[in-house]
Amino acid sequence: MLLKKRKHGDTIPVSGLSMYDLVHLGVDEYGHRVEIELIYRNILIGGEPGAGKSVALNNIVAHGALAADCALWLFDGKQVELGLWEDVSEVFVGPDIDLALLRLRQLQAECNRRYQELTAAKRRKIDRNDPVDVILAVIDELAYYTATIGTKDQQEEFILLVRDLVARGRAAGIIVVAATQRPSADIIPTSLRDLFGYRWAFRCTTDSSSDIILGRGWAQLGYNAATITPAERGIGLLLAEGGFPGRLKSAFLSDSHTYSLVDYARDLRIRKAA
Repeated sequence: MLLKKRKHGDTIPVSGLSMYDLVHLGVDEYGHRVEIELIYRNILIGGEPGAGKSVALNNIVAHGALAADCALWLFDGKQVELGLWEDVSEVFVGPDIDLALLRLRQLQAECNRRYQELTAAKRRKIDRNDPVDVILAVIDELAYYTATIGTKDQQEEFILLVRDLVARGRAAGIIVVAATQRPSADIIPTSLRDLFGYRWAFRCTTDSSSDIILGRGWAQLGYNAATITPAERGIGLLLAEGGFPGRLKSAFLSDSHTYSLVDYARDLRIRKAA
């Protein structure tokens, strides 16, 4: 099973976390912890502003920051959503399409290099025993880089590079987490969406917007993020590979929680480098 549940109240030690460990997302409607196996997979998160997307995104980034075997590559056009984690990131890109494209090309080159080494070693994927970090590439807001800044050619190249990393990066230990508050077909083409093993839809304005995240036809079957009310902040529908969307409330991280985690993650990384 890709989607793991624990009884609410169970604890997990944060020191010594790994990207090969389960990533905690929140609790389901029965009060059970929901965790996912993110390694070798990618996740797409969408929903209208204020629905809880940013908090969900920060939970995943927090796991990566506390994982000793993770390098954070953060892309944030607004700078304020992921900016709190900049001090513990390997790479941070703000509102700069040229730098964003350069960093994605570097990730693509690193992906190619890792596959060359795997081929030479007659292996299919990296694992936790390899002396390379898992790269967690987090993009918020996707629409900023694909529809707002830059030329049309640059926006199209950004989408192509992200699609390549989502398609090929998993076995090379490159995980893509992409988020948008504008779930539409021009922002998330079907050819890109269908490559994400996990899709998490928070409150959307229309049935079609919900289907843009989860996949065509789910709203008609009753799995519709447009039915989530504005009062249900942090509630979303999570679809795992081969399953059905499940209702989930994201764990909450305040800014003060995040600052504390950043300080702790910084200390862990200093000790690792020593």
